[in-house]
Amino acid sequence: MEAGTVEALEASTGSRTMADMLGMAAARHGDAPALRHKVGEEWVKISYAELGETVKEIALGLIDLGIERGDRVSILSHTRPEWTYANFGIISAGGASVSIYQTNSAEECHYVLHHSESRAVFVEDAEQLAKVRAVEADLPHLEYAIVIEPGAAEAAGGAVEAISLDDLRERGRSRDDSDFDERVASVTPDDTCVFIYTSGTTGPPKGCILTHSNYRQVSSMAEAQGVVAAGDTAYLFLPLAHAFALLVQFVTIDLGAELAYWERDPQKIVPNLMEVQPTYFPSVPRIFEKIYTLATSNAPDKAELEQAVQVGLKVRGLQARGEQVPAELQAGFDKAEEALYKNVRAIFGGQVRQCVTGAAPIAKEILEFFYACGVPVLEGYGMTETSTVATTNDLGAFRFGSVGKALPGQEIKIAEDGEVLLKGPNIFQGYYKNEEASREALDGGWLHTGDLGSLDDDGFLYITGRKKDIIITAGGKNITPANLENGLKQNRWISQAVVVGDRRPFLVALITLDPEELPKFAEEHGLKPEEVADSEAMRVEVQAAVDAVNAKVGPVEQIKKSKILPNDLSQETGELTPTLKVKRNVVNEKFAGEVDKLYGG
Repeated sequence: MEAGTVEALEASTGSRTMADMLGMAAARHGDAPALRHKVGEEWVKISYAELGETVKEIALGLIDLGIERGDRVSILSHTRPEWTYANFGIISAGGASVSIYQTNSAEECHYVLHHSESRAVFVEDAEQLAKVRAVEADLPHLEYAIVIEPGAAEAAGGAVEAISLDDLRERGRSRDDSDFDERVASVTPDDTCVFIYTSGTTGPPKGCILTHSNYRQVSSMAEAQGVVAAGDTAYLFLPLAHAFALLVQFVTIDLGAELAYWERDPQKIVPNLMEVQPTYFPSVPRIFEKIYTLATSNAPDKAELEQAVQVGLKVRGLQARGEQVPAELQAGFDKAEEALYKNVRAIFGGQVRQCVTGAAPIAKEILEFFYACGVPVLEGYGMTETSTVATTNDLGAFRFGSVGKALPGQEIKIAEDGEVLLKGPNIFQGYYKNEEASREALDGGWLHTGDLGSLDDDGFLYITGRKKDIIITAGGKNITPANLENGLKQNRWISQAVVVGDRRPFLVALITLDPEELPKFAEEHGLKPEEVADSEAMRVEVQAAVDAVNAKVGPVEQIKKSKILPNDLSQETGELTPTLKVKRNVVNEKFAGEVDKLYGG
């Protein structure tokens, strides 16, 4: 057994289920900080003992409401400490926690609440409660809405009774602790822990059934990588409704580390990083792309920047292998350290040991840039159906462009058509009330991921595309659009790029501009921000980005025409999932007219 695995096993609570994890962590770590969040201008810490007591009160409150083992209770809120309280409270009471994205519409909330047959739902505030009120007449199983923000619970309402989180906790304090202990002890590894509804780039979401064993196993598998240790701080802005963030929460608590929550404002992510100074930062490509733009936009000389990256890669590679760094190379490294590297690390707070990116592809050049600067951003791979993760790169073994090696206990094979198949103790139990989809996903005992990939001789997995995203041109050429799109998004001004060309004679691209960068471009070119999208100056800039991407591929794979759309893609307008993945079917349908014009001109 490797040293990292031994250390992880020793640090873990060794809990049998996710229901008894928190009590064991609270007993072990006591006054050590478990959570950190900002109240006004101050970062406030919550100890493990305080967290354990709060969760116990919530679990007992739910029991007092009549929640039984196996009942579903939903959470509709931003990532915040109360999300964690609710999540552990639900599963400690023997219930199954059901995640709903805070950005979901009332109709989308109705789908999850109705399909999961949730008996109660935690809602963040009056805005989220209003979504429930709008659909409560068609939710026969829903009895309670527990409102997190003080004062947001209505005194009177409709079919669903609204009570405050404080009132729920008060109800819990009226019960005997033995009720809590008995309920926690009754939970088995085979019981359902969470329902996570896939955000779905196509079709309605499916409810993935994940057991306590699934999450206990995947937590142990992830902990064996040594990414987080007791005393570390993980900064979390990702939605806890998503499997990625949920695993970070479980692992952090299991190991006695600290979880710091964002201020629920995308503009505050970088300031938060600088204040919190985390050691671990899990994120999605879009955030790293934005930080990359921030770090490189003021570079006076592109050649010098590229040279600094190459020097950083060489020196850090030598250091990782324990080899001596030549004096001349060290001198170049020291110069770049002062001019670039330390400034980039400062954006992340200066203490980051490792960042992890997942959920979508990221350009290799961006990963190399951050590694050269001393901020390792390593790709992992998984899906809700794998209880978050299946493969990871780690500091001891990584390859840029790959999504890493299989976690301990995870099996991978590549099907004849190139699809990635997975097997292991972290694989989900099926989709709730959807036997046909479950059989398709778990055909032959292997999870059929829908992703295309390859394994190298050392076991590193490379994802080459989605089976459904492959573009087959009119000439029969199979093309993966993600590589072209990633290349375009490296441009400072481009936010999103969607390449189209299925059954068409050539490829075209729909481009959106980064709204945060538009004022700077407008100022540089004497334009108003609203004039930028239609300006000749931006057309030239975008064409230059297209030309740069085209230079790296053959003629058949090149983008022949592009169109700048007037507005960015967003979750609110339906083109992005909550983890910022593009819903291609929505984009293709919504902008079909623009695409037709590109082919007709």
